[in-house]
Amino acid sequence: TSQHSGTHQGGFLPALKQIANVAALPGIVSKSIALPDVHAGYGFAIGNVAAFDMGNPEAVVSPGGVGFDINCGVRLVRTNLTEADVTPVKDKLAQSVFDHIPVGVGSQGIIPTTMSDLEEALEMGLDWSLREGYAWSEDKEHCEEFGRMLQADPRKVSSRAKKRGLPQLGTLGAGNHYAEIQVVDEIYDAAAASRMGVDEVGQVVVMIHSGSRGLGHQVATDALTRMDQAMGRDKIRTNDRQLSCARIDSEEGQDYLAGMAAAANYAWVNRSMMTFLVRQAFAKVFESTPDDLDMHVIYDVSHNIAKEEEHMVDGK
Repeated sequence: TSQHSGTHQGGFLPALKQIANVAALPGIVSKSIALPDVHAGYGFAIGNVAAFDMGNPEAVVSPGGVGFDINCGVRLVRTNLTEADVTPVKDKLAQSVFDHIPVGVGSQGIIPTTMSDLEEALEMGLDWSLREGYAWSEDKEHCEEFGRMLQADPRKVSSRAKKRGLPQLGTLGAGNHYAEIQVVDEIYDAAAASRMGVDEVGQVVVMIHSGSRGLGHQVATDALTRMDQAMGRDKIRTNDRQLSCARIDSEEGQDYLAGMAAAANYAWVNRSMMTFLVRQAFAKVFESTPDDLDMHVIYDVSHNIAKEEEHMVDGK
């Protein structure tokens, strides 16, 4: 590690401290886990995973465990194009993608959406995109949770969060988000790759990395404010102010989970809209259709999310 790792905000030592602080949260099951890319985050380290026992009345939920960009995730879309097909029109294609997908801080979507559209999208997730014609039915099959968290409740999303989210549907945002045209470099498992429609080295795919934009950020901010008060009332203590939390079965805990699920649905709608726009951009440049270009979703995986799951832990 570099000599600055101890003081650098994203360094390894602050992350270790965060992992240890999470291990001390009420109701944690077994261990606080760090994935190989771990680095300092907000409350939880980035790459920090923890489970909490929903049967334990003391167990908590912490927005820091999900993060501010709720359901930030990665989607991969395949094509039947090769690097040789794309290289001659590389600049034109990149410009076409730029023209179709709004990017940057405060960028606004080009697909017209009303507040009632947003309310439905928050509840329905990818099912809304499907109904409105922005997604293919097959997209759902390859999306985590089939692109919809059923416990979502748009009423648990503040009007401020909705106002922030409304103009941003179908936008990439800034920071580490990207829509990238990529080339398959190596195939490790030919059978698995073939099932995914990845047949050859040099095949062109598109990766979209984005989340719930200003809406998710506001849902997290709102929840942290309420949970600070709940901690005082329920006498919950943590080792770090950023680990603000509430008991899972408290009103604050349940409201956060319902609002977080709605923000997760927003993120799936956002990625599906950008997939629609990427398909249009490719179709325009190659004078074809997205269908003929075989632009199917290979996967859509979330990395900022909280879910109810059942696991065997220590034989129980």
